[in-house]
Amino acid sequence: MAEKQGEGAVGGPYFHKERIKYSPEEEAKLERQHFWRIIDAFRFYRVHVGEQVRRAERQFLSLPKHHQNMLPNTLSNLARISRCAEHNQQVLQAIVDNSLHMFENIDYGERQDPRKARPSTTFDMDKLKSTIKQFVRDWSEAGRAERDSCYKPIIQEIQRLFPSDQYDVSKVSVLVPGAGLGRLAWEIAQLGYTCQGNEWSFFMLFSSNFVLNRCENVNSLTLYPWIHQFSNNKKSTDQTRGITFPDVNPQSLPLTSDFSMVAGDFVEVYSDPDSWDCVATCFFIDTAHNVIEYVETIWKILKPGGVWINLGPLLYHFENMANELSVELSYEDIRTAIVSFGFHIEVEKESVQTTYTENERSMLRYVYDCVFFVARKPADLKYNGQEEDDRWQSFPPAAKSPRREGTDSLT
Repeated sequence: MAEKQGEGAVGGPYFHKERIKYSPEEEAKLERQHFWRIIDAFRFYRVHVGEQVRRAERQFLSLPKHHQNMLPNTLSNLARISRCAEHNQQVLQAIVDNSLHMFENIDYGERQDPRKARPSTTFDMDKLKSTIKQFVRDWSEAGRAERDSCYKPIIQEIQRLFPSDQYDVSKVSVLVPGAGLGRLAWEIAQLGYTCQGNEWSFFMLFSSNFVLNRCENVNSLTLYPWIHQFSNNKKSTDQTRGITFPDVNPQSLPLTSDFSMVAGDFVEVYSDPDSWDCVATCFFIDTAHNVIEYVETIWKILKPGGVWINLGPLLYHFENMANELSVELSYEDIRTAIVSFGFHIEVEKESVQTTYTENERSMLRYVYDCVFFVARKPADLKYNGQEEDDRWQSFPPAAKSPRREGTDSLT
């Protein structure tokens, strides 16, 4: 299992970076380029939104004068959006300042003119804007209902399967791949379980590092997550409303808590067999290039008798990306593979409705009809007399593809 960062290391107590095993020189170069590309996206945010606002202003000023006169609040609303973007940039800069040395085992070097905004792609800016909305989902009171619909069923199953009156929950290990900004993993650790979140995206890692290690005062910070949405607004003020975060003190975990966040690709970082009592996945399995590779990895790392709890849709992140491996399977096919590996499905619900970073005041809202299941790796792992270790060796390697920042579940 990946080591977690020590209490006194740079970047706080929760973060460690796992390297993918490529040639050292090439891997270091690619990772350094990727790191600074995401930093550049954070720094370019204000410029990017400013360009959107200026376009909207030009469009408005191109209207006939008597039409402009019928819309006396339009320019003032655009000015508010600019001020909100300025405020968002201050928060994003604080995130960057706390991310430059967040990994104790990797040095990405320094850049000249560190606050200079370098142009970023539309793709990266969309990722960043989606990350801003993650603060609503994971660390604001406004996201409570969404968390209850997504995280609560998983937490309730963990408590049912590993009740505190029958287990020393501090010895029950739970892994949360695709941890995002870390709230689900944090909630599990708050209940006393040993919990580790895993995340690959630097957008998420920078932001979760900031929340978990630098935010102590409840509702002390404000973001304006909806200013980028120029369509489907009932009121102009809906676009510029703010949310405060964090709704709890992330550093209020008991001193005895065993909580960590590990950065790296899930299938690369987690390879030790029989390591975890529980793997909890929420809106995660469709981030795979090859979802069967995820199933295979979860099967391998679970202890005999361990459980996999999953909730989410199948909006495959790499489906429309050129030159990327992407195998889009139905849940029926994935379920067949899960059973073929040897899992016993103990709980299954094929219609759990929930949202993802929803703007509750938008005139366009998406609802996911998710699958929820609990699958157990049998405690007795003999298959027709063949021991599990031998059986595992008989599986051919799953197809792999280089990992890149994929699309979000909903942008």
